[in-house]
Amino acid sequence: MARFYIPVEIERRVRTAARNRCGYCLSPQRLVMARLEIEHIIPIAKGGSNDESNLWLACPLCNGYKSDKTTGIDPQTGEAVKLFNPRTQIWSEHFCWSEDSLRIVGKTPIGRATVSSLHLSDDPDALEVRSYWVLAGWHPPQE
Repeated sequence: MARFYIPVEIERRVRTAARNRCGYCLSPQRLVMARLEIEHIIPIAKGGSNDESNLWLACPLCNGYKSDKTTGIDPQTGEAVKLFNPRTQIWSEHFCWSEDSLRIVGKTPIGRATVSSLHLSDDPDALEVRSYWVLAGWHPPQE
């Protein structure tokens, strides 16, 4: 997929607004071994724009799984729903951490569909890394 130019000032504002963490798994830039990516909430391929209101941060893992998706299936109801929008929705209203803090649990149809579509709780690499973050006392992140 082609990389679209995002002006430096817009990128800086998006990173600040996102508190330098992934909008989906909340992984902070300081703990991620790759640069968090500017992602299009509504992908360009689905009619989205480079407008700041359509941009947020995502770790490479979440952004890769999200790809050009805008909807997902709620595994509890089987219904198609819009994926979580980290720019306009509050993470804690749709998700919480499992008791061991390794898995993200969807609390709403949007949360469950996003967890499933972005593999937020079943990617083995993410689970392993989070387990080390828990041991170090760096995880789960505070809202």
